[in-house]
Amino acid sequence: MTPQLVIDHIMKTDAFSNWLGIGVIELKEGYSKIQMTVRPEMMNGLGIVHGGIAFSLADSAFAFACNGRNNLSVALDNSINYLKPVFPGDIIVAEATEIHNGRSTGLYQVTISNQHGHTVAIFKGTCFRTGKPVIKESV
Repeated sequence: MTPQLVIDHIMKTDAFSNWLGIGVIELKEGYSKIQMTVRPEMMNGLGIVHGGIAFSLADSAFAFACNGRNNLSVALDNSINYLKPVFPGDIIVAEATEIHNGRSTGLYQVTISNQHGHTVAIFKGTCFRTGKPVIKESV
């Protein structure tokens, strides 16, 4: 089972990632790179994009990197550091890299950058691996 097949399966029913407008750039075991274009309705009352948007993009990249081996993995802990503001019209890219792949947990770092190559946020996530498949293979 390839990471591409697993993530294609997830994206069929991932209404939130689809609402964000996420596009997949690259997938490998323990790695994902995705992007989205920020829309005006994603702004907060301070004239910048709501922090939850960058967090959500990073969370999707994290989920795709965690689940690419077809081992259903869920978040245990996530944190984010915001470095620069994001604005409507920005194209933001989240690149998730596996730091640790354990039997029952995994640790990932996600770097979120804009179309100018500036890092706008750093996200760290720990997942729990359930041992169940995302896609049940035919016998």
